[in-house]
Amino acid sequence: MKVIMIYDQIQAGAGTKDDKMIGLKATKEVVGPAVMMERYLKANDERVIATLYCGNGYFMEHQDEVVHKLCAMVKKLNADGVMCGPAFNYAEFARMCAMVANRLEEENIPVVAAMSAENEETIAEYKDRIHIVKCPKKGGTGLNETLSNMCEALAAKAQGKAIAHESEICF
Repeated sequence: MKVIMIYDQIQAGAGTKDDKMIGLKATKEVVGPAVMMERYLKANDERVIATLYCGNGYFMEHQDEVVHKLCAMVKKLNADGVMCGPAFNYAEFARMCAMVANRLEEENIPVVAAMSAENEETIAEYKDRIHIVKCPKKGGTGLNETLSNMCEALAAKAQGKAIAHESEICF
């Protein structure tokens, strides 16, 4: 299964929180949390074919454009599924994850997002439209479990199956 990761500049390793205006970029390299996901990806017969990312500030100033272009890139790369995040407790990144996942869901592309409970507003707005995997806040415990849950949830969605333990792992 070909998977695309969607990150902000921090998770992609392309900048710090001060580098918010990095425009939309792509790499075929496995970067960020996907490096830690390798064993979970393999266990679910998934492999990362690309990482798409942009700065949080750039996203906030160009939301519709970024969502449109990210979704177009996903289609062009013919991905079987997409993982947005983990966004941890970064509100702007969580918003980007939710908006992109929502658009992909509308286009019947298997997708999961991941964020921490601190993103209450975004979770409340999107939890009934997309699958949002529970994630610790940055520096919290449980990241490996989140990464495993993301991979399992996406594999289930791509196969048209129900997500195991959905009420426990998703908001």
